[in-house]
Amino acid sequence: MHVFEVLSIIGTIAFAMSGAFVAMEEEYDILGVVVLGLVTAFGGGIIRNVLIGVPVTSLWSEGLLIRLALISIGIAFVLPLAWIKHWKRTEALFDAIGLSAFAIQGAIYATEMKHPLIAVIVAAVLTGSGGGIIRDMLAGRKPLVLRDEIYAVWAMIAGAAVGLNWLHTTWQLLGLFVAVVIFRMFSVFYKWRLPRRSLHPNKGVDTDTNHVQI
Repeated sequence: MHVFEVLSIIGTIAFAMSGAFVAMEEEYDILGVVVLGLVTAFGGGIIRNVLIGVPVTSLWSEGLLIRLALISIGIAFVLPLAWIKHWKRTEALFDAIGLSAFAIQGAIYATEMKHPLIAVIVAAVLTGSGGGIIRDMLAGRKPLVLRDEIYAVWAMIAGAAVGLNWLHTTWQLLGLFVAVVIFRMFSVFYKWRLPRRSLHPNKGVDTDTNHVQI
């Protein structure tokens, strides 16, 4: 099995379950759980295909991945509550696995189509984080990629590594996959963040006493 296919399977399962759990957390019904799970698993790939010129209808040829996504969503829906609570403690890990797998998969896809480096990086970012962005928007949340610890940067680095042809063999790509997961988890654990600037520097602060208002 080609590394491209392995990464597709890993990313599909991780993101499908991620979307399903978010939907259940927001108390969606079974249809909402299925929709959010599928959107999370395939949304990024659809956006990527639109931008790099691949027909969106190519999704329907991915019968195996669709079945795997549906099975993963079904398993997520019937898991005991105690198991789901345990999963919530490892939610970031599942998300990191999906991000890494799909980012590298998207970069490989764009590279095989002979797109320039910038297109490869964009494909990596959109494939790795596009589904999560749609998931969060449908769940009424601020997209994780835009507000939380360093997220899309790891997809950009993975895309650049593939696009610059630094990595060739299956083992090298799997090593990149593991590295992106590890660094994403480091950014969660140590709360690494990109620079930000607030337009409300005194929000929640008493300007006279310089203490946080309760």
